[in-house]
Amino acid sequence: MATTPQWVMIGGEGPESYNQHSSYQGALLEAAKEKMNETISAKLSLDLISGRFTVADFGCASGPNSFVAVQNIIDAVEDKYRKATGQNPAENIEFQVLFNDSTTNDFNTLFQALPAGRRYYSAGVPGSFFGRVLPRHSFHIGVISYAFHFTSENPKGITDRDSPLWNRDIHCTGFNEAVKKAYLDQYSADTKNLLDARAEEIIPGGLMLLFGSGCVVSGSWLCCLWLFIVVVLVLCIIHIKQLKK
Repeated sequence: MATTPQWVMIGGEGPESYNQHSSYQGALLEAAKEKMNETISAKLSLDLISGRFTVADFGCASGPNSFVAVQNIIDAVEDKYRKATGQNPAENIEFQVLFNDSTTNDFNTLFQALPAGRRYYSAGVPGSFFGRVLPRHSFHIGVISYAFHFTSENPKGITDRDSPLWNRDIHCTGFNEAVKKAYLDQYSADTKNLLDARAEEIIPGGLMLLFGSGCVVSGSWLCCLWLFIVVVLVLCIIHIKQLKK
């Protein structure tokens, strides 16, 4: 079970809350929607779309972007099913959405804001997504929206003034190679743990959608552009497990 400390968005609806400062993340979802629809249409096996269909949002925060992300996924799945079978998905599919975030996340605000008329059942899953939070083969489509860039903790030595790894600024700009390597090593380890965990939890043939931002040129922060990235992992998560053997 995952207990790793994790950064938490400010809850509630106050002026400093995540809900009042997440329009950029919402724009990211809208920009990536078409590519996501294409991916689900092309990559998701029709055999998986029947009975209960589970979507998991890892790093859901307190809304409202999480609701947009999962609804976009559900719409795309229903559209694929409708076009392929000519049947009404509402008659044959029950959707379940699992909202995951740290144990200190503001789940109260999240669930109080659940959309009226939603076409899915919902449940909260507390715990850090850098480790296992679900049983094996729990979800068909997983999504991490604008949370993939976080690390589970600061690299060791970064905040120690006597360490060659000390990063004196609030942002990682003008850093030396030691600082760069420390962040890279931490991020690499966290990413491996995250993907290993999802490899256990995803249903074979399912999809993992990652929405985030990145840099055009590695290490060149002046040339850093915010990009809308959709990374699709289809079955290859299972391959990650095989590489470990």
